Amino acid sequence: MREYLKFYIDGGWVEPAQLETLDVENPATELLVGRVALGSAADVDRAVKAARVAFAAWSRTSREERLEVLNRVVKEYENRFGDLMTAVTQEMGAPASLCQDAQVPAGVDHFVDAIRILQDFAFEENRGQTMIVREPIGVCGFITPWNWPLNQITHKVAPALATGCTMVLKPSEVAPFSGQIFAEILDAARVPPGVFNLVHGDGPGVGVALACHPDVDMVSFTGSTRAGIEVAKNAAATVKRVHQELGGKSPNIILDDEDLPRHVARGVRDAMKNSGQSCNAPARMLVPTSRMAEVLAVAKQTAELITVGDPTGDATLGPVVSGTQWSKINELIKKGIEEGATLVTGGPNRPEGLDRGYFVKPTVFGNVSNDMTIAKEEIFGPVLAVLGYESIDQAIEISNDTRYGLAAYVNGADTAQARVVASQLKAGQVSINGAYDPAAPFGGYKMSGNGREGGDFAFYEFLETKAVMG
Repeated sequence: MREYLKFYIDGGWVEPAQLETLDVENPATELLVGRVALGSAADVDRAVKAARVAFAAWSRTSREERLEVLNRVVKEYENRFGDLMTAVTQEMGAPASLCQDAQVPAGVDHFVDAIRILQDFAFEENRGQTMIVREPIGVCGFITPWNWPLNQITHKVAPALATGCTMVLKPSEVAPFSGQIFAEILDAARVPPGVFNLVHGDGPGVGVALACHPDVDMVSFTGSTRAGIEVAKNAAATVKRVHQELGGKSPNIILDDEDLPRHVARGVRDAMKNSGQSCNAPARMLVPTSRMAEVLAVAKQTAELITVGDPTGDATLGPVVSGTQWSKINELIKKGIEEGATLVTGGPNRPEGLDRGYFVKPTVFGNVSNDMTIAKEEIFGPVLAVLGYESIDQAIEISNDTRYGLAAYVNGADTAQARVVASQLKAGQVSINGAYDPAAPFGGYKMSGNGREGGDFAFYEFLETKAVMG
């Protein structure tokens, strides 16, 4: 059983101001697999002070010095790849194959990308008689989620280090193991003391203290829209920069052409990936009403081929992260049935043969209308809502009829038409025919957040702009 009862502050592992612990459960077995210390405002204050002291020197390091540190981090991360895989599967239930192919590689990819960008990034430029200078913003507070733990940690830490910021990380208390190992990686990479600090804890004990702290210059939060609103409120009194990557209910428009069955099948698999626990999951599939029966037949066949079970084995779908999430998802599935959507496959309760663990059946609803709860609420489980449209204009209208705007998808044989559709979707990222670019800016419109992660756009989030005239 893992016990992580110290915090990483100022280059060393230190005791909490007052020891209070939280049990960590394996969602596949419902057994306790570890304990983590819960931090307090006193621990946050100690970490912030260390980061503030370290900022004076780290912010003035050269590009070459920071590149050297980032390259050491990549090497140490690769050395711990297997440990990270085991941790992510154990803490949040991601299947081993998903950890191997996506969950763990995402972390090193963001560091490699930051190294590439830093090599040529322009921190200064002349505009006539004025020099535009981009300087590190200062001490950053990072609050990260459990669904893609390493992806979200490194999405913040890599560009922050590259731009000369110092930081305090609060990884999710639900999935703290990978965050702990990540801190060990940065320690082994000899990141200077105080530049990176980690305090385990929950939102009320650590998250609020980070957002409120007067010496934190920026807070970057990834999580639910509800929690993001609270972070912004807590940060308002100190007028710090607030970056948020929040919830989503992303539409996936399937165009009416010969490729429709193939795009439907991929859309089902993508919606179920990571047990549907992705903020940008294509959870609303929009299809021509005239082909609804054909679509639902393909969706049913595809969903029923997905294997659910032990994430350490060959299953492609593991559990959802907790009993709380399992109950919420099951209630929303029941709500879909009550409101009249067609249950195509799946449904409430565990899959047959699995009487332990927070497993959810891959569930597809057909004939969904956009006013139904399952079309409006972020379910965060392996649940797909299929909606019909009569025209492309209606498909666009339905897609945009949501409080969210994180991601959207358009699929069809006519790429030119897909681009026209994409141009009218109100989302921060639109993927055409499965295209993916890890360096593309990622972030949301509307209540899906503000600011961007990924590529050079992430660098600007951590920089202040100064105009030196004359």
